[in-house]
Amino acid sequence: MAKQIILLSLVALSFGLLAFAFEPSPLQDFCVADFTTSARVNGHACKNPASVQASDFSFSGLHLPGNTSNPNGSKVTPVAVAQLPGLNTLGISMVRIDYAPWGINPPHTHPRATEILTVLEGSLQVGFVTSNPDNSLITKTLQKGDVFVFPVGLIHFQRNVGTGNAVAIAALSSQNPGVITIANAVFGSKPGISSDILAKAFQVDKSVVYQLQAKF
Repeated sequence: MAKQIILLSLVALSFGLLAFAFEPSPLQDFCVADFTTSARVNGHACKNPASVQASDFSFSGLHLPGNTSNPNGSKVTPVAVAQLPGLNTLGISMVRIDYAPWGINPPHTHPRATEILTVLEGSLQVGFVTSNPDNSLITKTLQKGDVFVFPVGLIHFQRNVGTGNAVAIAALSSQNPGVITIANAVFGSKPGISSDILAKAFQVDKSVVYQLQAKF
């Protein structure tokens, strides 16, 4: 009997830890982010409800095309807690992504969110890579109206495979999903990762590492 109680306790603890691995449910109607306070919490401190306005819950501009004149040929316009304070503690955000012809949203990961993407215009090749040791590539070409989901934490990408511009809208399961662009993180960290480490990890000559680091 004692063993069964211990086992049930461990199971309950496991489910509790799993729940806390994601953002907890809010304990009030809302918690509009207060960017003026120096208080440090897991998220942002709450603004006084008496000073909350409708503008705290709205954002304008997703109808505007993003500037894709950059090496990747894409532009991400985020609507997260930094842009819309009313999202604080609500566990959701969204982005608009614009792509020039053959533009890419390069391989990246969101450490705190699953992403679900809908194509509004154009054709996108999308994909993600599973974790070690399989590292399987799950990829598909999407057309207007198609939806694809990128599981939390996995490296993923999009590429415009059409001849015209493409547009997508994506929702993420965090008000602050974070983004780690793989190339920028590996080759553009400050201070830089040792060229010895990168050369060995990628099995290339140091000169190749230096060339890549110079780009980021």
